[in-house]
Amino acid sequence: MKDYKKYYIIPAEPALVYAALTNPLTIQAWTGEEAEMSVEPGSEFSLWEGSIVGKNLEFEEGKKIVQQWYFGEQAEPSIVTIKLHPHKLGTSAELRHSNIPDEAYEDITEGWDHAYFAALIDFYEGEE
Repeated sequence: MKDYKKYYIIPAEPALVYAALTNPLTIQAWTGEEAEMSVEPGSEFSLWEGSIVGKNLEFEEGKKIVQQWYFGEQAEPSIVTIKLHPHKLGTSAELRHSNIPDEAYEDITEGWDHAYFAALIDFYEGEE
């Protein structure tokens, strides 16, 4: 199991980024795929046609999202925490993803950088 931590600068204020990560219609707008998402702790979610699935654990509006991502059967849950901080260029998103299965680590970290956050940044850069 491995952990991953990285910061991303998104050119939008934290409230907008939070909505883009939690509102299914906004998620669909920047991913191009239908999404199942709720801000109800304990609810399950599905992104990118089910390639990312898990359970929502905790929300702090405009500031923090905590989710468990499913990787089949594993002893330790894989936890994703995204904290949003105001930044002079918009939002600094602090990502922490713990207990990533070794065999999935490269795909997951590449996905965070080149799909998930890249798409979100492109979505807001296109609005300028």
